Amino acid sequence: MPIDTTEDLFVSGLSHAYYTEQRLLDALEELEQTSSSEELTSGFAEHREETQTHVDRIEQVFEHLDAEAEATEDPVIEGMIEAHEEFMDQDPSDEAIERFNIAAGQKAEHYEIATYGNLIPMADQLGMDDAADTLEETLREEQDELETLSERGEAFDYGELEASS
Repeated sequence: MPIDTTEDLFVSGLSHAYYTEQRLLDALEELEQTSSSEELTSGFAEHREETQTHVDRIEQVFEHLDAEAEATEDPVIEGMIEAHEEFMDQDPSDEAIERFNIAAGQKAEHYEIATYGNLIPMADQLGMDDAADTLEETLREEQDELETLSERGEAFDYGELEASS
């Protein structure tokens, strides 16, 4: 499908966001399973539930557009998932996994924030106020999650990582 209009670009971006959120459901489950910290495991589980809400919201936006919810593969998310798999193949320590998982979560949140930050003004320009509001709600949740992960990253005890080497 050629992208000739702002609406085409919006739908294309929405399709990529839909794919991203769906893939992150699985990735968050992996992060939850590979984390040994109860706090981090719980955080990834909670964010997984929130991510399902994001998927549902994108489906609502598609429905509002009278369009079928379609996911378009996003190579950025695929690269992030592949990087995690390659890291895990190196048989890292639990402490290294913890820090890597925090960083992986932060990278994904930054990417999602950029995605929603681009979709919202397009929805506004297209007069899709409900869609913009829905996406804005998701953007705020992504920003909150990034802040939580950043706090966890700042509090990470690198001494434990050094001691396990």
